[in-house]
Amino acid sequence: MLRSTILTLVTISFLSFTSAQHPKTPSSIEIYESLQKLNFLGSVLYIAAHPDDENTRLISYMSNKVKARTGYLSLTRGDGGQNLIGPELRELLGVIRTQELLAARRIDGGEQFFTRANDFGYSKHPDETLSIWDKDQVLSDVVRTLRSFKPDIIINRFDHRTPGSTHGHHTSSAMLSMEAFNLSNEASAFPETAKEWGVWQPKRLFFNPGWWFYGSQENFKKADKSNMLRLDIGVYYPIKGLSNNEIAALASSQHLCQGFGRLAQRGSQVEYIEFLKGDPLDDAKDIFSGIDTSWNRIQGGKAIGAILNKVEQNFNFKDPSVHIPELLQAYQLLQNIQDKHWKRQKLKALKSIIEMCAGLYLEVSADTYWATPGEIVNLDIEVLNRSNVPVQLMSITNSKGLDIAKDLALAENTTYLFHEPLKIANQQNPTTPYWLIRKGSLGMYKVPESDLIGLPETPRVYELHFNLLINKVPITYSKPVIYRYSKPDKGELYRPFEIIPEASAKITEKVIIFETDKPRDISVLVKAGRDSLNGYVEICHPSDWKVYPEKQNVSIANKGEEQTVTFTVLPSKHQSEDYVSPIVHIGDNLYTKELIEIDYNHIPFQTVLLPSESKVVRLDLKKKGENIAYIQGAGDVVPESLKQIGYHVRTLKPEEITAETLSLFDAVVLGIRAYNTVESLQYKQQLLFDFVAKGGNIIAQYNTTYELHANDLAPYPIKLSRDRVTNENAEVRFLAPQHELLNYPNKITEQDFEGWTQERGLYFPSDWSEEYTPILSMNDKGESPKDGSLLVAKYGKGYYIYTGLSFFREFPEGVSGAYRLFANMLSIGKDKVELEAKMND
Repeated sequence: MLRSTILTLVTISFLSFTSAQHPKTPSSIEIYESLQKLNFLGSVLYIAAHPDDENTRLISYMSNKVKARTGYLSLTRGDGGQNLIGPELRELLGVIRTQELLAARRIDGGEQFFTRANDFGYSKHPDETLSIWDKDQVLSDVVRTLRSFKPDIIINRFDHRTPGSTHGHHTSSAMLSMEAFNLSNEASAFPETAKEWGVWQPKRLFFNPGWWFYGSQENFKKADKSNMLRLDIGVYYPIKGLSNNEIAALASSQHLCQGFGRLAQRGSQVEYIEFLKGDPLDDAKDIFSGIDTSWNRIQGGKAIGAILNKVEQNFNFKDPSVHIPELLQAYQLLQNIQDKHWKRQKLKALKSIIEMCAGLYLEVSADTYWATPGEIVNLDIEVLNRSNVPVQLMSITNSKGLDIAKDLALAENTTYLFHEPLKIANQQNPTTPYWLIRKGSLGMYKVPESDLIGLPETPRVYELHFNLLINKVPITYSKPVIYRYSKPDKGELYRPFEIIPEASAKITEKVIIFETDKPRDISVLVKAGRDSLNGYVEICHPSDWKVYPEKQNVSIANKGEEQTVTFTVLPSKHQSEDYVSPIVHIGDNLYTKELIEIDYNHIPFQTVLLPSESKVVRLDLKKKGENIAYIQGAGDVVPESLKQIGYHVRTLKPEEITAETLSLFDAVVLGIRAYNTVESLQYKQQLLFDFVAKGGNIIAQYNTTYELHANDLAPYPIKLSRDRVTNENAEVRFLAPQHELLNYPNKITEQDFEGWTQERGLYFPSDWSEEYTPILSMNDKGESPKDGSLLVAKYGKGYYIYTGLSFFREFPEGVSGAYRLFANMLSIGKDKVELEAKMND
């Protein structure tokens, strides 16, 4: 029980800082650990392709055991993955996964970096990956990170020698790392970053294999490990009350949108890293062998090290403030160090330790969580010195011209509160992820501002500088403006302070389907970023579509409120796909972006501005059956999409699946990975099979073999595989051209597979019983045909359909053919008379 309590308290301590800019209130133990890291002058950079690729066990070990400055370079933000916790995909998913990485690093002690590469989805070979990414740009970003972070050690998660054996992004990350290892020390390679950061030569490069790289644990046991270092990363930290692998599990569990919540592990656990490149090892147990990681590493560092090592050895856990005079002495000596890199890094760390030892509490809270350009915001400023060390607040300034003289001695443990106005600049850009401001390509984000490249998030524009004298030594601390508030059921909470436009708008539906040429009303939500917002909205639309009226007036009294206006859209007479977008006119200003808010408990609140547009599809579509039951899996927009084309859809929870309830429906659709994510669904299988036998249809979307909670996935035998077709333009061949699925009620042609996005499909069955009819065949270049993307079997009076086609990606993109094919799947067997007449024609 005591053990559980300790772990819970430590977990809360870690996770309490996930709120935006929550002021740190560290314990003496955390200060001591910061001192230990201050006295270690060595760094490690871990490199892989995606969020959740990183080995948190090794990152935590390097940061907490070795005490090295440790970073993770994820080449992408994971935009091409799937989301197990909400509806966000693509760019918005990348925002979530970025913040999950930052949450993980707050726990394992690492730092986070990125390149401009866009996760465009699964890739089977690095040749494909590097043709879609701009290889030169991504390589330049990797080199930039090496030159700015200056790692002594690089550890690759993936093997550069095995192209085609795993995700192309994975292998590409290792190949680029290998190439950058030498290029980062060549001034002629990417000279802009060489000029900015200087050249740098890492000392060693390793590969961090796992048994799965060898096919099995048995194969790995037999593998030659003579070139590998063996690290026991299960080390226990008495000072934390946690083992390294417990910390790593907490960090890894931040990747919730990918389903990485996991049990903590304890005890000895071995990791291997294989030496690939650089200086040979003198000591097979120490990756820093032959590298001076003491203060002697830098010129003038010996005297600083003598002071700081003495503080560490004699650290006063009861009153850390007694060390402030020595820390300030080291701080002043550090000002004279010529090595810009170590001076910058160690000054930042030492300032933080001095702040912690003094118990300084410096906070700037706005009276609102967002403001618009030109607005005046009221700030509540709190200053507190919780030590007996003399601290004087000289002034509070910012980069926007604020300069408030104070010259105030801070009495011990006395709170000083100030109230100051803050004027937001008239031309201030809104707060949004910097890599989403400009439209990029399929494989790359566009970031013209070179100083932002690689940063995990957009730097906060508004912060205050607290100019102090601590024991007569001038030190400045900068704190971002935040929003602090409370809720009766949650207590004190924090949100980032954001700048938003005075108006934003969105059409409530991202894809609008017109089954006929009849007009349809669409709603536009206009949101006010300030009080007294007045103007009008118009809709930008294709020339062969009509919108009435031409404009709608908006008048919103209060900031944060929304007004809905309605337009009538008359579609094209012919099947077509295009986009409509709202334009808000406020005075002489035009606003065309949508304000998106992302709110999950495990990451800070996120505000994202994206172009506001919706796809409109004039679709020639017929369908049979009306009532559809949907059983949710990992999350998709299939229910909303089916409602768009006129179906009545009801989402059923597993406990609601009964024979009586199922009898109300024409068909049941299982969400993606339903048998992976809904464990109780396995107990409803017979009810679902009986539903088919009585004349219903079931459409089961893809599942994976990992954690499959069903012995009998379908009424007839079926075997899943990892087969997938990643080329969204791959040729689709009809194996059963006369089958009902391809002819009724909609005639499916090759044209229906045009415009697909990201992939054709994934995790296709590789084997199935003779009762199934395979409908389609497709494959990526150079591969054998994959015939299991769409299987259908008659079972009793109804039909069971299993599909790995990526409808969950095509529906949000408004792909006409995907809707038409899915309508056929739902309609199969519903009207034999009409079918026979159609076939006779």
